Amino acid sequence: MTKKPDPAGLKLRLIAAQRLRAVLGGEHFAPVSAAELADGRDRSLANRLINTALRRHGQIDAMLPELLEKGMPAKSGTFEAVLRLSLAQLVFLPDIGAHSALFLAVEATKRDPKARHLSGLMNAVLRRAQANSARYGLLDDSLLLPAALSAKWETAYGADAVARFVDGLIDGAPLDLTLREEDAELIEALGGDKLIADSIRVETRDRPVDALPFYDEGRWWVQDVSSALPARLLAAKSGGTVLDLCAAPGGKTAQLSKAGYAVTALDSDATRLERLKANMGRLGYKPNVVEADATNYIAAEPFDGILVDAPCSATGTFRRHPEVLWHRSAADIAGRVKLQQGIFARAVKNLAPGGSLIYCVCSLEPDEGEAVADWAVKTFQNIELHPVNAKELPGLESAVTPAGLVRTLPSMAPNGVEGGMDGFFVARFRCKQ
Repeated sequence: MTKKPDPAGLKLRLIAAQRLRAVLGGEHFAPVSAAELADGRDRSLANRLINTALRRHGQIDAMLPELLEKGMPAKSGTFEAVLRLSLAQLVFLPDIGAHSALFLAVEATKRDPKARHLSGLMNAVLRRAQANSARYGLLDDSLLLPAALSAKWETAYGADAVARFVDGLIDGAPLDLTLREEDAELIEALGGDKLIADSIRVETRDRPVDALPFYDEGRWWVQDVSSALPARLLAAKSGGTVLDLCAAPGGKTAQLSKAGYAVTALDSDATRLERLKANMGRLGYKPNVVEADATNYIAAEPFDGILVDAPCSATGTFRRHPEVLWHRSAADIAGRVKLQQGIFARAVKNLAPGGSLIYCVCSLEPDEGEAVADWAVKTFQNIELHPVNAKELPGLESAVTPAGLVRTLPSMAPNGVEGGMDGFFVARFRCKQ
């Protein structure tokens, strides 16, 4: 007997469910690749479904108690992931159509041995959700941020800023690029808008990043405008030696190489270092690459400059990685602060007298930013804060605090260009002579 072909759209639904299930379990979201789904339209839809489910996670959480009176079934395989994908489609993606959400959800549930006994429940829950989709679509956007995180950010940055954070979460992040050389024709070919220095923004594109003009020629690299600030603020002597700690995948390494420094790029992750090497090869830069632990590395000679891009909660990247909003806890952040302090302490030991040190994190948590900078000044007698002047960041002067620290927010418009930016913290220090 000939086996019936799978219904159209089922494969992408199954792949999307497995990916979302992994993220719900704590993994970092990585978009579905061409190797997983060759058809570009299917791949785009799968990623759209996952992204919508993640961005609308808080609102979907608010629906579930009403839809599942007995709670989420235990040990039910992909049931929750399929349900969240389908609710995202029914409520927030009406252009796709409701029928496919119901039919394919039930089919996907039947394909999972751990969930197939729940296919009837899936059908009933989604029909109830369909009947209430208009009401669910009006759920308050404030639900999109965890309450504790929202309250903390409102205290630190104000209610208006946090309201714009929510807008950024819904809209997602545009594509920012750093140019190897500033060129008006290149910017026009990429369809970009100039931001700050050699950063540009590409709001819309109709192809993958590696298919954009001049990718293979290495004339630019992907880097959020916030992430491009720390390397520009390093004040090491011209042509000096610079250590880029926690360097992979290499955006800041490329900037430091472009600036003419003799760069050593250090990271403890061999796989990520291979990606860094590939990126440097495409861009034509040749840093010294070292695989080592940043918390115990000692170089033969001290460096004129060190950039510490410390591992952190990454809450400032929620426009790109909405899962970080729900994966981070106070205990998790406290553990990361200890790691950040350990890396900073080792950096100080590798810094030459008169040298420049940048500490930065892609986090909105003051504990990982301002508090670490304060701890550093109080702990190390041989370093001092080297305040950043607002004139050093034309087009983003508001990011410079009265103390000379840099705090970017997703609500900011670099050089007046809408689309926001990642939340970042930067502090600059110098080693006393």
